[in-house]
Amino acid sequence: MVKNSFISVISQEEKKENVGSVEFQVFSFTNKIRRLTSHFELHKKDYLSQIGLRKILGKRQRLLSYLTKKNIMRYKELINQLDIRESKTH
Repeated sequence: MVKNSFISVISQEEKKENVGSVEFQVFSFTNKIRRLTSHFELHKKDYLSQIGLRKILGKRQRLLSYLTKKNIMRYKELINQLDIRESKTH
């Protein structure tokens, strides 16, 4: 499972499993968002799930803004690892 591989990556870097970390929470929300997005391809009128998706998106956005204020390098690394933002090349 993808979650287990990400936990092992975190545990290798930090030498412990910290599933309450901001990075893991963002990873978890990203997986839920991707699952719901694929769900909407079949069920276009599932409005209750759309409300849930918006809530998850808001939670993830708040966590990412917190991470930018706390440590911008961890934020950039997480964004690249999860591939959730378009990279701006100048």
